[in-house]
Amino acid sequence: SINGKCFDWLLISRRSCFRAGVRYYVRGIDSEGHAANFVETEQIVHYKGSKTSFVQTRGSIPFFWSQRPNLKYKPKPQISKSVNHMDGFQRHFDSQIISYGKQMIVNLVNQKGSEKPLEQTFSKMVTSMANAMVRYVAFDFHKECSHMRWDRLQILMDQLADQQDE
Repeated sequence: SINGKCFDWLLISRRSCFRAGVRYYVRGIDSEGHAANFVETEQIVHYKGSKTSFVQTRGSIPFFWSQRPNLKYKPKPQISKSVNHMDGFQRHFDSQIISYGKQMIVNLVNQKGSEKPLEQTFSKMVTSMANAMVRYVAFDFHKECSHMRWDRLQILMDQLADQQDE
């Protein structure tokens, strides 16, 4: 109940059975475009007979890369050099568009250090794909929100406002 108005709020998460695994051991995509550790989360609100739904997906960055554990706290990501990334990448987003429609990608990885190549490659691949159904925003979450500056999420929300209204 908010302001005396009662409603039902349902939260449902569905984890894909493709490429499931623990952090660092399973990253990237397979040749069919299945992203590692893919999860679909749906929020449903029911109020006075009306229903609305919002679906959000998350998963590993959808190209061929790995991050093999070693003695370091955070192993360096390795982008595969011997494979055509665009085939699996295209399959991934074709499937996403069929299932969910327009895609708004929000990439939260660091835009410097060892994760910088991941962000750069992801951005270039989205641009190369040139699909009007897929939009991309990079937001360096760790930099912007360090020291518990959660108010800085407003920067991201402002960047997404038009697409969210759409």
